[in-house]
Amino acid sequence: MLALPRFKLTYLHWLWRIPLLLFLLVVLLLLIFRVVPVPTSSFMLQQSLASWFDDSIPTVHHHWVSMDDIPPQVALAAVAAEDQRFPEHWGIDRGATERAIQAALEGESSGGGSTITQQVAKNLFLWGGRSYVRKGMEWGLAILIETLWSKERILEVYLNIAQFSDADYGVGAASDFLFKKPVAKLSESDAALLAAVLPLPEVYSVVKPSRYIQKRQRFILRQMRQLGGVAYLERL
Repeated sequence: MLALPRFKLTYLHWLWRIPLLLFLLVVLLLLIFRVVPVPTSSFMLQQSLASWFDDSIPTVHHHWVSMDDIPPQVALAAVAAEDQRFPEHWGIDRGATERAIQAALEGESSGGGSTITQQVAKNLFLWGGRSYVRKGMEWGLAILIETLWSKERILEVYLNIAQFSDADYGVGAASDFLFKKPVAKLSESDAALLAAVLPLPEVYSVVKPSRYIQKRQRFILRQMRQLGGVAYLERL
């Protein structure tokens, strides 16, 4: 039997350790970001890098805002619009995921299925687009995040890294550049408008909302009230 060259054996010996090292790095980052403000995300880094080489890509606006300084109606609007079962699941909404998979198998647009935790996982560590590999990584990261972080922390990070326009990430930048006022001054209507553009922030506008976005804003406001108002956040 032929023996493998020594350098190939060394390569194979280290190859299996790469996923383990990446996993440990992610765990370390999550433990740090459990208490330290998240300075950026994978999506922000990708856009910043692209903007260096293409002047048509806008520069990222972002700054961290503590949950204590974010009006509760902003958090409620995000939950009402994106993930009303957020207090109950462990990172993955099984029912929504099953419906999204069934729609994909039937060749239809799923129109959802991602929880707030999954969106944090994707925005923080992964990339855009659709693929089974990325989705599988997103599920695994979501469960890990739910294990290491509280619900309040997950929502705080989400509100600070979610994209609200082609350049504005997080409610801090959105408040400054889109509403021209401090985060603390955001109204219930402002909160619903921010949540309304979340599906496609590069297309939908907070500054010049279309009729569709205005309709979605009104729908989110109704959902916020049906959930019981900001008292709903006490379930987190």
